Amino acid sequence: MKLQRMNRRALTLGALAVSGALALTACGSDDTGDKDGGTKTSANSNIDCEGAKGQLMASGSSAQKGAIDAWVKQYRASCKEVQLNYKPDGSGAGITAFLQGQTAFAGSDSALKPEEIEKSKEVCKDSQAIDLPMVGGPIAVGYNVPGVDTLVLDAKTIAEIFNNKIKTWDDKAIKKLNPEAKLPSTKIQAFHRSDESGTTDNFTKYLKGAAPSAWPYEPSKSWEAKGGQSASGSSGVAQQVKQTEGAISYMELSYAKEGIKTVDLKTDAKEPVKATVDNASKAISEAKTVGKGNDLALELNYKPTAEGAYPITLVTYEILCEKGNKKDTLDTVKSFLTYTAGDDGQAVLKEKDYAPIPTEINTKVREIVKNLS
Repeated sequence: MKLQRMNRRALTLGALAVSGALALTACGSDDTGDKDGGTKTSANSNIDCEGAKGQLMASGSSAQKGAIDAWVKQYRASCKEVQLNYKPDGSGAGITAFLQGQTAFAGSDSALKPEEIEKSKEVCKDSQAIDLPMVGGPIAVGYNVPGVDTLVLDAKTIAEIFNNKIKTWDDKAIKKLNPEAKLPSTKIQAFHRSDESGTTDNFTKYLKGAAPSAWPYEPSKSWEAKGGQSASGSSGVAQQVKQTEGAISYMELSYAKEGIKTVDLKTDAKEPVKATVDNASKAISEAKTVGKGNDLALELNYKPTAEGAYPITLVTYEILCEKGNKKDTLDTVKSFLTYTAGDDGQAVLKEKDYAPIPTEINTKVREIVKNLS
């Protein structure tokens, strides 16, 4: 009988539904309680399914879609009475849906603004929404310049490229940073996101923080600079870089994996820094917490001196009420987020080109999730 049940479990580990609807159909029948009648836990010791059931609606950051996919696959292998529908329609749309009471939590690549925290008090009874860091990752600057396999750029040069001040690849500023490269006179084709994007917000935060004289615009989810060309989503700008000679754009590292070369970043450290998950984690570990109380909003250091710290990095937050969460989904939210912030959940991230959140931050996240009400 046990063998039959094990076989049934193996058969359930199929592919998830595509197009953003991530179905969690797990939690319960294969759980094993301890002999003393303790809390039921799954075969994966990091996942506690006790009380987790029903349907969760969540939406937001498309940047974390790959992480959500991987988490759901692992979580659903243990918890069989849960269904999670996550719609990756962008950070702005996710926050809007949450503030309208449509979802249990939102994913956002930018922390809540003061006015959004104030508005959240309408949804979070006797409380407010908080930002919990859950996923990290480098924003790669991808380029398409035939014959140039290694390219070093600094913040000022990147800002002037995207601000339409540097127009060709053989510009003297690029030559100075790449004296050995054979740079062509090809026109630079700079692509930015056409949709509201937390990736754009974080990219422009870096430009403003590291090169304020060259980037006169305030950071924003929408593109403010004039000039350049646009495409929808990280997949859209990545496709444009692939097919357009002379192109350059910004995207999560996972989108740059297939045939797109990425810029090495000149920082205040001695050596240029590559866009890797380990280097992104180093940058996150240097961040300081600027949120109040249990709000763990972070502020990155955009001018790091530490070797290997890659500052064009985003942190995706799961946003939910500290108190006043809906009773019918509270246990499920706590179960799922305890897993994602745990060692097993974070270990999945590197395999998917995301940066795990540093342990000292994750420890705080798990404690806050434990006390959600």
